[in-house]
Amino acid sequence: MRYTLKQIEVFVAIARNENVSRAAEGLNLSQSATSAALAELENQFGQQLFDRHGKRLRLNEQGRLLLPRAVELLDRAEEIEALLRGERGLGNLRVGATLTIGNYLLPLIVAGYLQRHPESRVQLQVHNTATIASLLLHYEIDLGLIEGQVRDAELESEPWVEDELVVFCAPDHALAGRATVTPDELADQPWILREQGSGTRETLNQALRHLPRGITPRLELEHTEAVKRAVESGLGIGCISRLALRDAFRRGSLVPVETPALDLRRNFNFVWHRGKYHTAAIRLFLQDCRSFTAGARHSDQIPLPPVP
Repeated sequence: MRYTLKQIEVFVAIARNENVSRAAEGLNLSQSATSAALAELENQFGQQLFDRHGKRLRLNEQGRLLLPRAVELLDRAEEIEALLRGERGLGNLRVGATLTIGNYLLPLIVAGYLQRHPESRVQLQVHNTATIASLLLHYEIDLGLIEGQVRDAELESEPWVEDELVVFCAPDHALAGRATVTPDELADQPWILREQGSGTRETLNQALRHLPRGITPRLELEHTEAVKRAVESGLGIGCISRLALRDAFRRGSLVPVETPALDLRRNFNFVWHRGKYHTAAIRLFLQDCRSFTAGARHSDQIPLPPVP
């Protein structure tokens, strides 16, 4: 075999970072050793794998074809090494989740997974949909669980469980208790919204796309809990997953606004890179996610412990 796993590891690290020095830092190698490993790999086969733009290296067509196979080779090699060391765990699993899933579902799913596989390790990152998609495209995480949609041809998604957004307000708000609120009335309200790039914002924008005047964002926030607190304080109305509002509705600290003219349905989705090899850890984690929500048609029907 004319290449080494170290060369493949260097290639993948540079592809992820688009920079030799950052790749070297992540691999605990010197910059010169990292550059030499890539040069050797390219020279051995007479193939350039990157286009050079100053210090930035971007995958060319040949490099893009190689990357998913290189990542799969490293994943399989890691599984083999673990077996040779006598380890029974499933190895490291890197999961990215959007906020509602990451805050309300994933901690419980991960806890159950680690109880069943105590020698395994899980790294969990919580970001908006756009960031999760970027991490997947750079092979920085193995699996994404998102509330929005991804449109990149390199990413594959699979529906998980149905979800629904709901417009909500403080119990003393003028819209509270109304049987129906029209889109025009919603346009007159100040809104507390999730940021652009979040799946929640994308779903709301889609539902309001026919509203001539649009809506006025008074405040844009990156966290679901911050949106809830701002609406509770009377700054405006909001729209997030019914799952995230279940306990607040039960307590009466927030109330739903009835908006039958808006289609606020969506799915929670699994998403991964099309070229990503599904290790045993990924397969079992997906199985745990499906088992956790089994029997629940909608996300707010998933049995969860109440938050006081």
